[in-house]
Amino acid sequence: MTPEELAEAVRACLADAVAAGETTAAVPETVRVERPRNREHGDWATNVAMQLAKAAGVPPRDLATVLARRLGEVPGVKSVEVAGPGFLNIVLDAASAGELARTIVELGPAYGDGVLAAGERVDLEFVSANPTGPVHIGGVRWAAVGDSLARILQAQGAEVTREYYFNDHGAQIDRFARSLLARARGEEAPEDGYGGAYITEIAAQVTARVPDVLQQADPQEVFRREGVDLMFGEIKQSLHDFGVDFDVYFHENSLHESGAVERAITRLRDLGKLYESDGALWLRTTDYGDDKDRVVIKSDGEPAYISGDLAYYLDKRERGFDRAIIMLGADHHGYVNRLMAMCACFGDVPGRNLEILIGQMVNLLKDGQPLRMSKRAGTVVTLEDLVDAVGVDAGRYALARSSADSQIDIDLDLLVRRTNDNPVFYVQYAHARTCGVSRLAGEDGIRTADGFDPAVLTHETESALLATLGQFPSVVATAAELREPHRVARYLETLAGTYHRWYDACRVRPQSADEAITDLHRTRLWLNEATRTVLARGLDLLGVSAPERM
Repeated sequence: MTPEELAEAVRACLADAVAAGETTAAVPETVRVERPRNREHGDWATNVAMQLAKAAGVPPRDLATVLARRLGEVPGVKSVEVAGPGFLNIVLDAASAGELARTIVELGPAYGDGVLAAGERVDLEFVSANPTGPVHIGGVRWAAVGDSLARILQAQGAEVTREYYFNDHGAQIDRFARSLLARARGEEAPEDGYGGAYITEIAAQVTARVPDVLQQADPQEVFRREGVDLMFGEIKQSLHDFGVDFDVYFHENSLHESGAVERAITRLRDLGKLYESDGALWLRTTDYGDDKDRVVIKSDGEPAYISGDLAYYLDKRERGFDRAIIMLGADHHGYVNRLMAMCACFGDVPGRNLEILIGQMVNLLKDGQPLRMSKRAGTVVTLEDLVDAVGVDAGRYALARSSADSQIDIDLDLLVRRTNDNPVFYVQYAHARTCGVSRLAGEDGIRTADGFDPAVLTHETESALLATLGQFPSVVATAAELREPHRVARYLETLAGTYHRWYDACRVRPQSADEAITDLHRTRLWLNEATRTVLARGLDLLGVSAPERM
C-alpha cells in the first residue's frame, strides 16, 4: 500500500462515517499522511481528525476514534491507535507495506510523478547573466537550481519553458565593447570597463573574424556586435556542458527594436495605470505596494529601465504562459516589490502569474580558504572553474542541495573525496551498490520474475526502507510546490543511509552455495530494485548521473 492509497483509504473511511451518520465532519478532497518521527508511533500518521473536529462540533479524539474503528477494518492495515489530542497512528501489515516494492519497480521512473502542476504553462527564467563575461558562481547556482526545479515541475505535470534573458541593451554592453577595443589596441581597459584574460581572448577572436576591424569607421560597434556574439556562444556552451540547455534565449534588445515597449505602454495606458508628471511618464506602482511610482519614459524621451521589464512580462503572458517564475540574485532583492506591482498593474495576480525567487551568495573554499571573485578584476570564479575542480555531478549536486535563499559555503576539497562525508558520493555510491547487488544476484540465478512475497519483509530495516521509499512522491510534490529542489537532495541522502543500513543487515544473496534460493531472496531483490529506481529518478531530477559502478 502506497501512502497515497492509505490517504485515500482514510478519506473513504471518513466519507463512510458521514454517510452512516457517525459524524458531520466535512470530507476533504485529499487527506495527508506522514511518516512519524518516532517509529514506535507506527508506519504512518494523520492529523485529519484534529483538522476537521472543530467545524464538526466534536472533540478531535472522538472523531479520531470513529475513523480508527473503520480504518482498522481496511485490508492491509494491521492496527490504528488514537494518540495525543487526536492523531491517528497507523501500522500496516508486512504484506501491505511490502507491496510498495513491486509498485515502484513496475512504475519505474514514473514513480514519484504527480499532478500538482498539471496543465500549467510555466516560463522559468534563470541564470540570465550579462553577456559581458563568463558565468560566475552565483549564476552557476541558479543553473543547478533552476534546471532541477524545471525537472521537478515537469514531474508534476507542468509544461515548462526554460528561458535565458540576455541583457544585451544598455551601458554594460558599451563598457564591454570599449574594453575589447582597448585590449585590441594594446591598451588597458577603461576604468569602468572589464578586465581579465577572457577580454584578451575575445578581442583576439574578433580581430581574427574581422582582420581590418581597427581600420573601420566605428570599430567599437564591430567589437560590440562580434564580442557579444562570441560571449553568447561561450556562455551557451558552458551551460550545455553543465547539463543545462534553454528552450528560449530572449534578447533584451529585441524588446526595443520590435516595438514591444510601446505595446506595453499602450496596454497600461488603456488600463489607466500611467500618468504624466514633470515631463515624464510614470507607472502607478504605489497602488500595489511599491514604495514609489516608477518612471517608464524619462523626461528626455528615453525609456527607463523598467520599460523593458514591462514589455518582457507582457510578452511572456502573450506567449500563453500561465505563470512566469524569475530567479534573481541576492542583489536584486529590492526589485521584488516593483515587479510584483508591475504584474498587478497589468491586472494579473502577484505570486500566481508572477513569482520571484531570490538566491543568496555562494562561497567556494579551497584548502580552507575562500576563493575571491571579481569580474572586473579578472579573478571571477566561473562555471568552468567549478567543473574543472569537482566535475559536473558534484558541482550540480552541491549547489542544489541547500535552500537557494541561504548563503552556502562549498568545500571543493570535500567534493572530490570518495568518502561518506561527501554527499554526492554517498548517494551515487548507494545507487552503484544497488546495481552491484542486482548483478551478483543475477549471477546466482535470483530473479524478480520468479517470485514475490511481500509478507516476508519483516526485518526492521526493511520496514524502514519501505517507509522511506513511500515518502518520495510527497517529497517531489513538496519540492515543486515550495520551489525547493534541495528537498529532493536531502531525501536522497536519507534514502541512501536507510539503504546502506538495510544492506548491512539483510542479504539478497544466499550466504553459501548450499543455501537454497527462496522467495525471501527474490523479494529482497524487488526491494533492492525499488531503491535503485528511486535513487536514479531522484538524481535525474537534480540533473546528476546515477553510475552503475564506482
